[in-house]
Amino acid sequence: MPVSQLAAIEQAQATAIDLAIKFGPKLVVACLIMAVGYFVSHWVGRLTEGILAKLELDVTVRVLLVRIVRLLVLLLFAIMALQNLGIELLPLIAGLGVAGAGAALAMQGVLSNLAAGFTIIFTRPFRVGEFISIAGEEGQVEVISLFNTVLIHADLSRVVIPNRKVAGEILHNYGQIRQLNASVGVAYGTDLNQALATLDGILAGLPGVLKNPAPLVQVATLADSSVTISVRPWVSVADFPTAAGTINKAILEAFRARGIAIPFPQREVRLLDQAAGG
Repeated sequence: MPVSQLAAIEQAQATAIDLAIKFGPKLVVACLIMAVGYFVSHWVGRLTEGILAKLELDVTVRVLLVRIVRLLVLLLFAIMALQNLGIELLPLIAGLGVAGAGAALAMQGVLSNLAAGFTIIFTRPFRVGEFISIAGEEGQVEVISLFNTVLIHADLSRVVIPNRKVAGEILHNYGQIRQLNASVGVAYGTDLNQALATLDGILAGLPGVLKNPAPLVQVATLADSSVTISVRPWVSVADFPTAAGTINKAILEAFRARGIAIPFPQREVRLLDQAAGG
């Protein structure tokens, strides 16, 4: 091997040894700082989660705040590790600022979803488990994340709505219960007090119908062939898809048993005598 190559190798080895002696201990200390920061962030996160649980905050808000606290603790220890290595932070922060501005321009849609997600989480116009109608869709809220909201339809399908489509829209929040809007017609000769009492008894005996708020049963309209009675009970969101069928079946069976007639539309047709008309 030529003498020049041996000299170059020896110089590289000497340089590596010098760097190891100079930065090795600092690198080990920086790794220890980050390891300590990892455990401290989890400890602070658990402490924060316990405090937030006592405040009875929403689950989504608690998870978000705990993650932010852990990230801030890790960031603090990362700054300490970089300072231990002797890295100048001001140029690094300036570079990150320029890169962040470019990334923000390229990710406007994502950032708008993120901003809307923070708005939803902190203002809490709806919560997980509630039934809502928004942006032309309706369903039970399954997940509220920083970027989208997931609804469950009655057919168990899922609808994922970007948060920017949720924030600022008109929201109909049904909460945990919904009101059915059913009706039944009875003949004009029917004893209305008996019919209303029968409907009250039916609703009181059905397990899915809520007692509070109380069901609304009243005469709604006087139609051509019948008296229409409005039946509007409250049921839970989970029972809503099947409640209408159960209530209609119970009404029909009870009316048949008590002889209460449910009339059907009738039309009287008269044929005029053409000869007499002529």
